[in-house]
Amino acid sequence: MSAFIYKVALIGNPNSGKSSLFNTLTGLQQHVANFPGVTVDKKTSLLKIDKDLHILLTDFPGAYSLYPNSDDERVVAEILTNPSNPDFPDAIIYVVDPFDFKRQLLLFTQLKDLNIPVLVIFTMKDLADKQGLQIDTIKFENLFGTNGIFFSNKTREKLEEIKKSLVVLLLETDYKKEFHKLADVEKRAVEMFKSRLEYNSDYQLLLQIHHSKWLKHISSELKNEIRDFKLSSGFSDLSLQINETMERYKLFEAKSRSVVSSKKRTGKTITDRIDEVVTHRIFGPVIFFSIMMLVFQAIFSLATFPMDLIESGFLNLSEYLKDNFEPNWLTLLFAEGIIPGLAGVLVFVPQIFILFLIIGIMEEIGYMSRVIFMFDDLMQKFGMNGRSLVALISGGACAVPAIMSTRTISNWKERLITIMVTPLISCSARIPVYSLLVLFAVPDEKIWGFNLRGITLMGLYLFGIAMALFSSLVMKYFINARGNSYLILSLPEYKKPILKNIALYVKEKLGAFVFGAGKIIVMISLVIWVMASSGPGENWKNSEISATTEAIQKKLSSEETNNLIASRKLENSYIGVLGKVIEPAIQPLGFDWRIGVAIITSFAAREVFVGTMSTIYSIGSADNNVRISERMGKDINPVTGKLTYNSAVAWSLLMFYVFALQCVSTLAVVFRETNSWKWPLIQFIYMGSLAYLFSYLVYNFLK
Repeated sequence: MSAFIYKVALIGNPNSGKSSLFNTLTGLQQHVANFPGVTVDKKTSLLKIDKDLHILLTDFPGAYSLYPNSDDERVVAEILTNPSNPDFPDAIIYVVDPFDFKRQLLLFTQLKDLNIPVLVIFTMKDLADKQGLQIDTIKFENLFGTNGIFFSNKTREKLEEIKKSLVVLLLETDYKKEFHKLADVEKRAVEMFKSRLEYNSDYQLLLQIHHSKWLKHISSELKNEIRDFKLSSGFSDLSLQINETMERYKLFEAKSRSVVSSKKRTGKTITDRIDEVVTHRIFGPVIFFSIMMLVFQAIFSLATFPMDLIESGFLNLSEYLKDNFEPNWLTLLFAEGIIPGLAGVLVFVPQIFILFLIIGIMEEIGYMSRVIFMFDDLMQKFGMNGRSLVALISGGACAVPAIMSTRTISNWKERLITIMVTPLISCSARIPVYSLLVLFAVPDEKIWGFNLRGITLMGLYLFGIAMALFSSLVMKYFINARGNSYLILSLPEYKKPILKNIALYVKEKLGAFVFGAGKIIVMISLVIWVMASSGPGENWKNSEISATTEAIQKKLSSEETNNLIASRKLENSYIGVLGKVIEPAIQPLGFDWRIGVAIITSFAAREVFVGTMSTIYSIGSADNNVRISERMGKDINPVTGKLTYNSAVAWSLLMFYVFALQCVSTLAVVFRETNSWKWPLIQFIYMGSLAYLFSYLVYNFLK
């Protein structure tokens, strides 16, 4: 006989220790997905209590109230108001930060009114003991009618008691306790619609009426009826919700004082003293930017060695296949398609690991809440919030992990704007392109002792930042999203990080990238390889013969011959043909078909531009940028008779690469994070339009 499975929801305010408790209860046995229809994380795990009873534990998003201000809270409210929802729980574990006990009673009393059994876990007992903070769980149970357990995720003491209490809770039948007394108009609403909606309590039905406009399980016809009732009866959502909230606070404010006590004298805690410096108007931002500079440098420097190892490892594997197997299509598919595609995924793993390791530590110790607090007002002006700053700064290393870091932004509109503008921050992949093109755009001169080319590189970065902020300001007024953003924030006590929690956090982010975005990256890389490895008609078939004949006539070396063959085959491949097809469209920017080919191939990764130019101009892979620049610098445009890469063309290309979204990895991650192709497509079009516009203006101004 199979075991009976109960569904239990883990619910709590953000920073209450909820996720830490989930990790303690479940360990590594977690499944991460999304709640249906949204990009909000859904973590689940099956706990086997005994052979006859299993618990499907779900870590719900952090919420402050069942009157939501963000997508995270909206998910919680949508599930808990609909008894037919597949994720509707049989019981709730409500997690409470004892240092912020009174304010967290708001959501607790709302949950109790839903007529769902609730077990309360007070976390951070080890930290509370050090600071002399005590929770009288017996008095709490007497006052609020709910069992409470004081628990530490570090010592794990009372872990078995939690599991036993959970079993008792699931078998409990008498758990009703009403906190909110319905107003007359609320009673009339409940009475009118009780036969039309499924509910477990009057309060649950009341919440459905409040949220009827956006709840998915309510039909359009019924939504209209509820709307009409509200208009005719004077049922004001906002005023009733405010009255209810104030009523709840008055109800439990006096009770809460007798539950929490402190042995130590009142005064500034260690957290208060740290915050005086960390959140200071001047020192706070300086400390944050110093930390982010270290993060930025770590992503650049510490990730370089493992990234080089990964790239060289896959390169050696490709060469091994070419050298030891028949050069048929299957060998080339793996050597030049699948393996480079995998490399394009796994090469980002060191950067993602370092970024989320540091962010995980900052989250775990309680510092990230301070970042939001400090910068929220400033970033709100641009349609984002404090957490957006981390993503924007991280985008200077790589947009892929930076966009993934936006998962910490709960408001969907702010998160979406951050995702949409982050690729405008110049990433490390642009450096090889910038370094090459600046040689043609700017003379090797100094101004006031500073190298003009170095100033230009810095200017390109600043230009990208300025356009990211400007774009976010525009999107703030054009992107329609559910809900407004309010800074409802808990600043938790500083605590030592739990390594297990950080490890699970990093593992989750790496898994989301490798198995989510990675599949898309490999697929598109294969498409690019197919287009570059074959071509239409006889030209592509004969390109190797004609190139070999030309090499013999010019008495080229073996390496030069191979490069010439590769160049001619690329010219006559589908990508080469496509480059010539788009040439009329890019000619107004000063580009020819060869640059068009490089633009197309660099869609796999921006730095591929330099490698493509090397192949087209028959430069060996051992040659450096000086040799590439020398060959490109001498190239003459057959139409104009002038240098192909003059200052106007170089600046036009620089503007193009500042703005164009030439990165399949970024598009794949945006798709993964938004759960739709709509936003990456819009992002690709608007950034491409900016690239074309600025390239056109710059080229026609300078030529």
